Amino acid sequence: MSALEPRDAGTDAAVPSPGTGPRADQPADRGSVLDPDHRALSIGIVSVVLLIAFEATAVGTAMPVAARELNGVSVYAFAFSAYFTTSLFGMVLAGQWSDRKGPLAPLATGMSAFAAGLLLSGTAGLMGTFVLGRAVQGLGGGLVIVALYVVVSRAYDEHLRPAIMAAFAASWVVPSVVGPLASGTITEHLGWRWVFVGIPALVVLPLALALPAIRRTASGPADPEAPVAPWDRRRIRLALGISAGAGLLQYAGQELRWLSLLPAVAGAALLVPAVRGLLPRGTYRAARGLPSVVLLRGIAAGSFIAAESFVPLMLVTQRGLSPTLAGLSLAVGGLTWALGSWIQSRPWTEPYRERLVVLGMVLVALAIATAPSVLITAVPAWTVAVAWALGCLGMGAVISSTSVLLLKLSAPEEAGTNSAALQISDGLSNVLLLAGGGAAFAALGGGAVGHAVTSHTAATGSHPAAFAAVFLPMAGVAAAGAWVATRLHGEPVRSGDPKAP
Repeated sequence: MSALEPRDAGTDAAVPSPGTGPRADQPADRGSVLDPDHRALSIGIVSVVLLIAFEATAVGTAMPVAARELNGVSVYAFAFSAYFTTSLFGMVLAGQWSDRKGPLAPLATGMSAFAAGLLLSGTAGLMGTFVLGRAVQGLGGGLVIVALYVVVSRAYDEHLRPAIMAAFAASWVVPSVVGPLASGTITEHLGWRWVFVGIPALVVLPLALALPAIRRTASGPADPEAPVAPWDRRRIRLALGISAGAGLLQYAGQELRWLSLLPAVAGAALLVPAVRGLLPRGTYRAARGLPSVVLLRGIAAGSFIAAESFVPLMLVTQRGLSPTLAGLSLAVGGLTWALGSWIQSRPWTEPYRERLVVLGMVLVALAIATAPSVLITAVPAWTVAVAWALGCLGMGAVISSTSVLLLKLSAPEEAGTNSAALQISDGLSNVLLLAGGGAAFAALGGGAVGHAVTSHTAATGSHPAAFAAVFLPMAGVAAAGAWVATRLHGEPVRSGDPKAP
């Protein structure tokens, strides 16, 4: 799920502007992300990503059983979209907070909310309380991911950023392999609740590693000598609007009645102006440069996550796999995602970054389109594992590349705001595509499959069209992303440039 997931590799880094790369009182020549000046910081922030990765892989595996036990399979998509809905507000808040005061406080606050949300979901007795916990967790996740991007923009030279983004991707490898197995085993033998309540204890170590290093290397505003800008209250209002609008659309998509048109219209009325105000101008017409980078991030993340959210449920209910085996079908993807991110970080790939991203989106579209083939009983269930491994290879290249390009195209004092825009595109696309997929799933009787989850024997195979209605449209969205990927080139924007957004 998560998610999380970043410029010019292979070229000598320019002398950083104030507030980017190393601090002004530190030497400009940096060898690697693990040299003495970066080691503690790199280990700390990668540990944060490692925790998020464990949460995403473990919770995703336990989710089908939790939804069944809480009688909430019919609103299964809410358990995922609630996270993304509240994270939208957290992202905007973190962007302003980080640009004004530095990323230290939003990161610490976000990690605390992240842990609190897990505890709330893990102790829930009703599906509504479970979803509320996911919403609290999402607020924390939104704060954390934007703060991490600002840390990277402040503390690492431009030529080191692809490497730290590759390290972020590599930190998903062990959780992707161990997480589903551990989560499935715990779910089957101890219960799904222990998957949620056990993770918050792991928050202490990443915070202990990351926060002191961030305080030394990336704290404070981008330009310490400039006066602190006031909070942009308009952006805060727009952030509330985008979260509320996304939530209303999600609700309307699950409640398939004529009265649902009212929250749908209200949600759209809140969402459209908020999106226009928070994303770079030209995003939804795929203007070249930064707008297309932001748009592609949403297309890639939204289509892939919306599809992936239904993979374990499909394998458990339609093919009779246990939660452990269903989770492991996605495990190899962690390795290939890291491989794709590592490939984009190599210096020789920089001249071909756009072609690499196009190829990545093609792989994503093919993987999503192939997954529902297992609805045909003659197709081996391991087909999903193979397809998802290729899709994750593409995602590793695409997600890291969009992160690298965003920081390359951003002025130093706009790193937080633009990072928030990238993550808003990511999170909003997740919400909207999950809402659309969830509506199609519910409309075709997908909620009825909840009875099959109680058995690990062969499923009845009922309602396969409900799953096909999720996967095939998402494959089309991903295919459109391959075209957007041809429009990523743009001129870097530096401090004082009149073209700065």
